[in-house]
Amino acid sequence: MGTFRAVGILLALSLLAVGCSSSGDTQGPSSSVLPRPAAPVLPQPGQALQLPAAGQLYHGVYVGDDSGQEDVATPALLDAYENAVGRQVAWVYFSHNWFNGTAFPAATAEWIRARGSVPYIRLMLRSSQEIGVAEPRYTLEAILRGDFDAELRAWGQAARAFGTPIIVEWGTEANGDWFSWNGAWNGGPGTGPALFREAFRYLVYSMKNQGAYNITWVWHVNASDFPSASWNALENYFPGNDIVDWIGLSVYAAQSQLDPFWYDFGYSLDFVMPRLSKIAPYKPVIVAEFGAPKGNPIGTPEVWADWALSQMIAGRWPSLKGFSWWNEAWSSELVPGEPLTNVEMRVQQTPQLAQAFRQRLNNPAVISDPIFR
Repeated sequence: MGTFRAVGILLALSLLAVGCSSSGDTQGPSSSVLPRPAAPVLPQPGQALQLPAAGQLYHGVYVGDDSGQEDVATPALLDAYENAVGRQVAWVYFSHNWFNGTAFPAATAEWIRARGSVPYIRLMLRSSQEIGVAEPRYTLEAILRGDFDAELRAWGQAARAFGTPIIVEWGTEANGDWFSWNGAWNGGPGTGPALFREAFRYLVYSMKNQGAYNITWVWHVNASDFPSASWNALENYFPGNDIVDWIGLSVYAAQSQLDPFWYDFGYSLDFVMPRLSKIAPYKPVIVAEFGAPKGNPIGTPEVWADWALSQMIAGRWPSLKGFSWWNEAWSSELVPGEPLTNVEMRVQQTPQLAQAFRQRLNNPAVISDPIFR
């Protein structure tokens, strides 16, 4: 789940784990400069991001480094990914943690737009990067009480002033208890999911009331519920078809080379997509986060990613409209008190993975240019 780095063993056990051969390669691919238009075609203010045509998929990426910090998206990090896979991206996905400031991340959004891509902002109202704990400040109750109305109004006004399309999500992976907006931290069964739904609607309307209609709103859930109790089912967190534009999913093979589970991408999607179609049959779905670490003896990232890309591009899930790889490295502690393990998911650091991406992305079904109305 990207930020689910310290609790890899807590992934829901309902998904099928499968194995494949491991790889010990350590060197990155040779660098090359990806040709880029001298003047990318930029959207005009007031234009909206459109979905690709049937049978086509947007290609995006979450850009990160090896620091474990999430607010580090830079042009150089995007260059490293794009040069490795041989394609530009339609969106650049990055985190905006409010413990680093509540102002709209204009500078990051500006350079992404200048590259001809759409900023995809992972809006994280939290006071630290610690997971598996209750949030002391940006609670669901505090949001609904109006404690942060001024900050939300300012954010919405800045998003409106930005003018061109933005993708935004809040409440990432709400059906996983690693994040503080999960129901487990907000009153438990019944109360918690209901508070989340209300807070999601409150936050979105706060932005819309400032005229920020250039935002595409994503409701982003994990492919499996954790805990896997009926009260915590992802369906209980859906804030409504009138407020959600797209649905996002997180699907990972494993969280480190020590994780004892290796989850099958196809099984994960086959498990969750029918559930989504029941609650939101006409909403487009994106795999907002997918990834696999190198060095796990159960499986290899290149085999896992190659199969995932092949099936998405082949149209196995017709409502799927895009995907973005979690391109980051970090240190993870699977069990409190045990040694840290270094997790590597960056495509540019695994030549076989980069080759798989290059081959699969060289397909007319993959769209790297955003479509604007």
